Amino acid sequence: MLTYPSIDPVLFSIGPLAVHWYGAMYLVGFVGGWWLGRVRAAKPDSGWTPQQVDDLLFYITLGVVLGGRLGYVLFYGFADLQRDPLSILRIWQGGMSFHGGLIGVLIAMWLFGRRHQKGFFQATDFIAPLIPIGLGAGRIGNFINGELWGGPGSVPWAMQVSCERFVALCQDKLQLPTGTLMSPPLHPNQLYEALLEGVVMFLILWIYSAKPRPAMAVSGLFLICYGVFRFAIEFVRMPDAHLGYLAFDWLTMGQILTLPMLLSGVVLIGLAFRNRTQTG
Repeated sequence: MLTYPSIDPVLFSIGPLAVHWYGAMYLVGFVGGWWLGRVRAAKPDSGWTPQQVDDLLFYITLGVVLGGRLGYVLFYGFADLQRDPLSILRIWQGGMSFHGGLIGVLIAMWLFGRRHQKGFFQATDFIAPLIPIGLGAGRIGNFINGELWGGPGSVPWAMQVSCERFVALCQDKLQLPTGTLMSPPLHPNQLYEALLEGVVMFLILWIYSAKPRPAMAVSGLFLICYGVFRFAIEFVRMPDAHLGYLAFDWLTMGQILTLPMLLSGVVLIGLAFRNRTQTG
């Protein structure tokens, strides 16, 4: 059993300006994805130029930030938005939805394709191997913020969390008595997601996309990988206190939002290889 380390969520401050680890992790994701995109664009016959990758970063950033935040407040934090409309602006406190960010990025790719004469799936197939960099970095940011914990667990790497620091976690989610000093050992769900949605998914997609694939195949594999990993991890992740389990004492909002992704991925893979067979 481990104890969650005391990490200051502020990376550094300059006067009244505070730079948070959470925001820095998003910067790592964007810069890392941009660099890998340039590496891939530099390959012969990639069909992409470094300048297009630079422009792509701008579109992706808008899609992730706007879609991710809007998705979070609509899917998970609508009650908070009603109480405090300005909460939608407090991104540094956490609260970004992957599913909302995905919708934002898809819209951004459609706009990007129109401007650069790129097919929609040509753009999504190109960025799919780059997205796990941001996903992994974002989950590290969640860990530093001390949010999105898993439920109680007996694994050796489970972590106790200070109830004095994380009052909402202990009282609202775990419903521990007032005055409890430490939580029971919890699954570090954020690190599970950083490993599977970040490292493992990156390796799968990067290796798979290193060779020419039919249109939609890489995008479909991305949706399948994320869908499987996220659905499985939700079994140990504690649901939001105000939502709880939506059915069967185990079904979460994350799983419901992930199912359409998984099904869409299967459809895209099927269409990709069916079209290749018909045109081959």
